Amino acid sequence: MCGIVGYVGKKQAAPILLEGLSKLEYRGYDSAGLAVRDGENLAEVVKEKGKLKELSEKVDGGRALKGTCGIGHTRWATHGEPSQINAHPHVSGNCSRSGSGAVESEVVGVHNGIIENYQELRDKLSKHGYQFYSQTDTEVVIKLIDYYYKKYKIGPVDAIAKTMVRVRGSYALEVMFKDRPGEIWAARKESPMIIGIADGDCYIASDVPAILKYTRQVYYIGNLEMACLADGKATFYNLDGDVIEKELTEIKWDAEAAEKGGFEHFMIKEIHEQPRAVEDTLSSVCKDGKIDLSSVGLTTEEIQKVDRITIVACGSAWHAGMVGQYVMEDLARIPVRVELASEFRYRKPILTEGQLVIVISQSGETADSLAALREAKAQGINTLGIVNVVGSSIAREADNVFYTMAGPEISVATTKAYSAQLIAMYCLAIEFAKVKGKIDDEKYAHLIEEMKTIPDKIGNILLDKERIQWFAAKYANAHDIFFIGRGIDYAVTLEGSLKLKEISYIHSEAYAAGELKHGTISLIEDGTLVVGALTQSDLYEKTISNMVECKSRGAYLYGLTMAGNYKTEDTCNFVSYIPKVDEHFAASLAVVPLQLLGYYVSVAKGLDVDKPRNLAKSVTVE
Repeated sequence: MCGIVGYVGKKQAAPILLEGLSKLEYRGYDSAGLAVRDGENLAEVVKEKGKLKELSEKVDGGRALKGTCGIGHTRWATHGEPSQINAHPHVSGNCSRSGSGAVESEVVGVHNGIIENYQELRDKLSKHGYQFYSQTDTEVVIKLIDYYYKKYKIGPVDAIAKTMVRVRGSYALEVMFKDRPGEIWAARKESPMIIGIADGDCYIASDVPAILKYTRQVYYIGNLEMACLADGKATFYNLDGDVIEKELTEIKWDAEAAEKGGFEHFMIKEIHEQPRAVEDTLSSVCKDGKIDLSSVGLTTEEIQKVDRITIVACGSAWHAGMVGQYVMEDLARIPVRVELASEFRYRKPILTEGQLVIVISQSGETADSLAALREAKAQGINTLGIVNVVGSSIAREADNVFYTMAGPEISVATTKAYSAQLIAMYCLAIEFAKVKGKIDDEKYAHLIEEMKTIPDKIGNILLDKERIQWFAAKYANAHDIFFIGRGIDYAVTLEGSLKLKEISYIHSEAYAAGELKHGTISLIEDGTLVVGALTQSDLYEKTISNMVECKSRGAYLYGLTMAGNYKTEDTCNFVSYIPKVDEHFAASLAVVPLQLLGYYVSVAKGLDVDKPRNLAKSVTVE
């Protein structure tokens, strides 16, 4: 989940590397480092604990490091505590370079991922005279490359290939060799990596925003492949060392989409971008009043064969899948099961013919979700990926792909990508229902028209955000907050609770409202905030009754309901209203006040909204 960048070309590398790392800081921000070479001179390594600005100040914005070839890293710690000595880049020599200085080491490198057998490899290398200065798995893999490079004298391709075969785990690697000036070598297994070429310069990064300013023409390096960046071009190799051809892909994202654009944080900017993300995603498959899944690759015949669905995802994507379950089962009458990707393959899932496995992931690189996809494919089951990143691993490996059109999402706490995933699920549910004859033409047209109103209605909710800001300030010091709902409301409160806890560090939990009396209500005491979602008319009275039970035990009630349900104010201490919409789509509107609640609580506490502690945007390791 770390961020890596690299550059080789005609310009000074350090400022480009720092700027690229600034776009990737959502992937890791407990330490950062650079290694830069000036011609045939030794690599200068500089690294620093803390946020990227600490490193930037140390090298005077990059001006203190001269050279046109370099690699950089921003870290999210896995092996070894956050520290200067554990920060990347790492070197193959036996002494630590925790500050500035030229390094004599044969190999200098950075790494994103986890090497599972690093202790075994460390023990092996120790017997061959290698000493270790850090606690990281990355130092081990850099020294292993050095070992093969020196022992066999076979050059970078074979040394890296032997390393790839020897290590277990996931990695995106960038390395520089002392006797190969002007070259950056890369290798990938599971962890994401892209390479861009423009005007004789080469760029490499773990995610698109890092290089979007410089080029839109990128290569996606495949699994178990290597690359060499030099002389304005990229050369790709397979594990056998054979040169392989790659096609350039054009990135469609607007570079400005990865900037704050005047907002205080990326999260609030991305909350405001939800109407556009929803509209663009809907427009990609909804044409002339009908849903057209030809771009997804699902035909009417294939839909007819589906008799049950398994949705696999993690975090917010799992919550989007939960909403999708309720909508799909109600409209299409197909049994749907929603699975946590981290559990899916380990419980030996029972998959049968006629089943469709839907994998949801913003990045398309989520390690657990990718593993679940591969498990389904190994059993011969048809798969569909719902992803936001073109060319990502899940997009390439799934049988069919539904691209959400959220654009780059920078804040660790997802907002617009989640909303776009909901739209994807709605469209699938409606089309499945139509194809299977569960809804008539009139209902089909009504549902599509209702979906088209969602962007404007989200915009209307955002016009009243100051009221939620005021309320959030009152509860910034809360210790425990509970979210409750039933059906789709329960699914959306799962997301609301996650938004709050991940950026405000307040303990919060979401419960199916009927489960409160089975234990959780014992935690309610004077002043405890209970947030109840009340958008489903047939479940409204049941949930209100559960909220009254909490109020009688001293809870402060926040009701979230549709416009017109003004009787909610008779029970709740504070009420937020969302515009009326077909109740199947209520989650798309109800989530917005909950996103704003989490955001403004975090702001009131003075926390780093976009980069919450211990979290990274793309979880590319298990």
